[in-house]
Amino acid sequence: MEALIPVINKLQDVFNTVGADAIQLPQIIVLGTQSSGKSSVIESLVGRSFLPRGPGIVTRRPLVLQLVYSPKDSKEHRSAEEVLRHQNTEATTWNPITQLSHSIFSKGTINLEEWGKFLHTKDKVYTDFEAIRQEIERETDRMAGSNKGICPEPISLKIYSTTVVNLTLVDLPGITKIPIGDQPEDIENQIRNLIIKYISNPNSIILAVTAANTDMATSEAIKMAKEVDTDGRRTLAVVTKLDLMDAGTDAIDILCGRVIPVKLGIIGVVNRSQQDIIDKKTISDALKDEATYLQRKYPTIATRNGTPYLAKTLNRLLMHHIRDCLPELKVRVNVMISQFQSLLNSYGDDVSDKSQTLLQIITKFASAYCSTIEGTARNIETTELCGGARICYIFHETFGRTLDSIHPLVGLTRMDILTAIRNATGPRPALFVPEVSFELLVKRQIRRLEDPSLRCVELVHEEMQRIVQHCGTEVQQEMLRFPRLHQRIVDVVTQLLRTRLPATNSMVENLVAIELAYINTKHPDFHREAALVSGLLKSTDGLIDENSPIFRQKTPRATPSPVSTLFKLFLQQMGERGSTLVFLANVVDSYNQHVAAITDGHENKSPNNSDSPATPQMNGTPENKVLTPQKPVNLLPEVPSQTSRKLSDREQHDCDVIGGRSENTTVLNAYSKTNDVITMMHLNQMGDLVERLIKSYFYIVRKSIQDSVPKAVMHFLVNYVKDNLQSELVTHLYKSDQAESLLNESEHIAQRRKEAADMLKALQRAGQIISEIRETHMW
Repeated sequence: MEALIPVINKLQDVFNTVGADAIQLPQIIVLGTQSSGKSSVIESLVGRSFLPRGPGIVTRRPLVLQLVYSPKDSKEHRSAEEVLRHQNTEATTWNPITQLSHSIFSKGTINLEEWGKFLHTKDKVYTDFEAIRQEIERETDRMAGSNKGICPEPISLKIYSTTVVNLTLVDLPGITKIPIGDQPEDIENQIRNLIIKYISNPNSIILAVTAANTDMATSEAIKMAKEVDTDGRRTLAVVTKLDLMDAGTDAIDILCGRVIPVKLGIIGVVNRSQQDIIDKKTISDALKDEATYLQRKYPTIATRNGTPYLAKTLNRLLMHHIRDCLPELKVRVNVMISQFQSLLNSYGDDVSDKSQTLLQIITKFASAYCSTIEGTARNIETTELCGGARICYIFHETFGRTLDSIHPLVGLTRMDILTAIRNATGPRPALFVPEVSFELLVKRQIRRLEDPSLRCVELVHEEMQRIVQHCGTEVQQEMLRFPRLHQRIVDVVTQLLRTRLPATNSMVENLVAIELAYINTKHPDFHREAALVSGLLKSTDGLIDENSPIFRQKTPRATPSPVSTLFKLFLQQMGERGSTLVFLANVVDSYNQHVAAITDGHENKSPNNSDSPATPQMNGTPENKVLTPQKPVNLLPEVPSQTSRKLSDREQHDCDVIGGRSENTTVLNAYSKTNDVITMMHLNQMGDLVERLIKSYFYIVRKSIQDSVPKAVMHFLVNYVKDNLQSELVTHLYKSDQAESLLNESEHIAQRRKEAADMLKALQRAGQIISEIRETHMW
């Protein structure tokens, strides 16, 4: 199982080259407050003093530290390679003796006890640990600046030694509360977010460092560890500075876990003091003094504390943790290999033959565009309607419901209808229903169908334009890869749709104009409606109820005159176009009957009843009030009445002679009022008739428009674009002088392809490393 930690170190090296954090490798995260002894613990594990020291915050970037055990006989990590030769560049010929004298050979690492390597300095070997400290400080200042700020980019350091155990540690900046000096105001949040990012990795082990001379209950390190590791499965506590506790106190309860229990345990260590560092006390001497102090102060638990025990415990925990995480890690690597392989394929390869590539993209786009309209695309949208489905929705839902919502008589009142009837008759009385008024009114309503039809064309045009952005993921990747080609394709499609829009609008306008050009009253559906109206008129022989008080006397029904009978037969021979005029014959018959009833009723009056009123009391009893005729509507402006003088006897006589004044004047006045009632009821019945005919014919036209407009849009716009899209794209784009400029990749696509290729290479290398682990290595 010792071979597992070097495997993780190799994986760490592989993924550090691409800067990826998604793999979540097992590692030990060291966190604690400032001056809690984190750096001293790490230096004790290494056995060398190499970390920056000083007042305030000195660890300002994460340090990924890999400790590699490398015995003298190891051939894996040691080499005897020579350093780069220094050759005189001015020499024109190669001289072996000169070359040998200018070459500087290195002893390599074959005889070294310990050395270090930084990832950012490649293969440079550091044998002086003071140089390692200076390089850490220099690299920190380069990325984080010199104002005590922090930087999340890690520094990778690998230390090979004959005395260390295999470990992978990450040293994080110390937790602080108050910014000092030039530190930013949010330094606390920056450090906290950085720590949370690392310890949130479920494959990491948290090493929470707390000073023994502080209250364990106020430990920020343990508090943050509990936030991400609630059950404590991967938290190990380290108590430092045991020798600095107050006199008379000890840490026995803390180390035994009786204060704050930690599942992985609590280990106490003794650090070098600042005076020891000034005096340059070695780590080996400090470890001896630590062992002596533990044996004297905590003899019963001395073997379970101290830096050597801590190193062995961390090594054991890390190996077991790697063994538990390795199966999941292997699956994750394989999944990521598949994902990045697909991502790299989506970016495409470098273009060799640009003309051929351009033709392939044009063909692929045209095919994807047509497939989106027809609904045969491989990647069907599930979040919203698009393409042909959206066009169908526009036709049958948006356009259809809009037409259904238009009432046949919208904007048309009864007064408008009666006015149109009177205007169509000119100076003649409105006894007939003129066909001119019917056509005028029904055309006015049919014109209301034109605006929704044109709006339907506009909506379909917008959807055809929007399909460019929803015509397949493969095509979209090509569009992102070649932005200039994408823009030119959009321009060509937009221009093609724009050229078809006037023709489609003209056709839709013509459909409405065709309906307005000829009002076909012989239409089968309208013919049945007209016949029904005619039958209704024939069944209504009288305009006034014969049971009314005016005609209570039983009078014989007058026989229709021969002229009216012949007139009705003539109109019936004309067909349904004369159906509205048949109404005249009915009116004439009714008129004759009512006049006969009135005159006969008065002629048969007994002289003895001369004192009875000659005219009905229209405003008399309540049962007669309901029969009060409505006042006729006067469409002309009122003329002010003029005051009249009193007539002389001769003038009054002349008026009586001219006006036919007789003793039956009262009877004639009654006849005049009854005639007004008949005229008003006649106009209302004509209004009902026209409304019914307008509704019937409007429904016929609306049904026709609702069916023909989608067909026109499909023929003139949708199908035309589908059939001619590829030829238009080839005509405008497939030119040898444009292929070079159109297929220039965008910079970010080229950058993403390179990053995906590097990441895929790292994942494949990681998969190869993991596959080399045998089952025997894990136990």
